[in-house]
Amino acid sequence: MASFSLGNALRGIFATRTIDEGTWEDLEDALIRADFGPAITEQTIEHLREQVERYRTTDPEDLRRMLREYLEERFAKLDPTLKLTNRPAVVLVVGVNGVGKTTTIGKFAKFLTNYGRSVIVGAADTFRAAAVEQLATWAERAGAGVMRPQQQGQDPASVAYQTVDQAQRSGFEIAIIDTAGRLQTKAGLMDELSKVRRVVEKLAPIAEVLLVLDATTGQNGVAQAQAFIEHAGVTGLVITKLDGSAKGGFVLAVQEQTGIPIKLLGQGEGIGDLTGFSGPAFTAQLVG
Repeated sequence: MASFSLGNALRGIFATRTIDEGTWEDLEDALIRADFGPAITEQTIEHLREQVERYRTTDPEDLRRMLREYLEERFAKLDPTLKLTNRPAVVLVVGVNGVGKTTTIGKFAKFLTNYGRSVIVGAADTFRAAAVEQLATWAERAGAGVMRPQQQGQDPASVAYQTVDQAQRSGFEIAIIDTAGRLQTKAGLMDELSKVRRVVEKLAPIAEVLLVLDATTGQNGVAQAQAFIEHAGVTGLVITKLDGSAKGGFVLAVQEQTGIPIKLLGQGEGIGDLTGFSGPAFTAQLVG
């Protein structure tokens, strides 16, 4: 069965000659299938019906423009700008295991080095030996420095501290710190993250705490990450595995549900497939 594409569905809807009840049903179905969720879908349809009535239009092209403007307005409620002006700018990356956190850090490092920034990555997820090697490989591909644990099972907070210390001494502009996604208990994990924060902040303020979410898990992923949202001081979201527009609505849904801005999008497997987030650009990609 062919995978669903919001873009294709909308092209079909807006290619019709007039706006009728079938248009509204098809549009509602397309938004639900694209993971906007029932509440946003209902609000969107209600708003568009009012606009169509107000301007007395039957032209599907007007409806396309109205949808694009409405989604742009909703995305614009939160600022997607990465706050990386401190030197070094310290970024903690958090999220449950399996969302692509380690590869995302490698892609983020590449994103930053492409802009001429010098980056060091700290492998503070010391509970997974494989994570350290994986992170080092990605960082090297990105042209970033790496701070590895000095011994197996080293305290994550001490690795984080060494990373920021090295950034200060060697003049790295940005320090990205990987953190554990799972311990034996959730309370233990949040305590560990709090300790990492406290130790790092003795050297430098934390510029961003980025939470990585997997678009393919949708609302389940948000539920799994709730502890991070509540306790880790998250300042921005990174949505990974957003291939195509099938789950495009999840991006708006998760931003509104959490009240945390989307700052980066991963739309592919390659090291260059992580980009900054722009509401207008993303809406244009979804709606055309």
